Amino acid sequence: MTVFDCSIHTHADLCDGKEPLSAMAAGAYAAGVQYYGVSCHSHTPLPLDVGAVLPADMTAYRAAILKERERYEGCMEVLMGLEWDSQSDVSPEGFDYWIASAHYQKADNGKCYCADWGEDHFHRCREEAWGGEALAVTEGYFREVARIAALKPTILGHFDLITKHNGGGLLFDESHPRYRKAAIEALHAADPRETLLEINTGGMARGYRTAPYPALFILKEWKTMGGRIILTSDAHNADKILYGYQDAAKLARAAGFTKASILTLEGEKEADL
Repeated sequence: MTVFDCSIHTHADLCDGKEPLSAMAAGAYAAGVQYYGVSCHSHTPLPLDVGAVLPADMTAYRAAILKERERYEGCMEVLMGLEWDSQSDVSPEGFDYWIASAHYQKADNGKCYCADWGEDHFHRCREEAWGGEALAVTEGYFREVARIAALKPTILGHFDLITKHNGGGLLFDESHPRYRKAAIEALHAADPRETLLEINTGGMARGYRTAPYPALFILKEWKTMGGRIILTSDAHNADKILYGYQDAAKLARAAGFTKASILTLEGEKEADL
């Protein structure tokens, strides 16, 4: 068993993925994946999410996954997952696993601001909610991450998503003590016995980043905490099912990890990096 046998952070056109679930499953099988997980975005009541998330009634979603599970029985395990957003209005219970992700932060002014929609969205959040302070935006984001981390999800998703458009320090200084303090405090809200931290290559696959999430200093702290990791591609296309796994493994080894977790229908297993 290797880390290339598992890809469990994936999306289909049931949410904002680009291809049908059948095509995504076929892509996983063609890539040699043995444990393929479907994790479409959970419903939120936010107008920004219309058309990009599952409906609140996930009956059809569950049925579609079970159809693929039956199709690949004996060849590839198909796991029923959910990427549950911090602003979601549905329960993540009843799935094989769930990924908790903060795509937004809800500010004191009552508005939700996207963490990863680019410079304009960041500046709007900074000016409207945080008095023009860029580092305050990041602190607000990591408070949201801490809140969902404390719920003990199976996986904590793209932990420092707020860095997606911050190449070259465009929006804020990732080396600033305030930024690093906020990130580490959010990390300590997670229970390393219950939750996996993903090393996510999705930002690389879509051309926004040159390295996976999260940053090395975060991974090193997670290792110190006794935490476990899982490699994910956050694939929205069938040809990206295992995208960047070599980069993710290299980053994991740099942080001191020698193994990564794999999710199966029988539970969590480990593979060498």
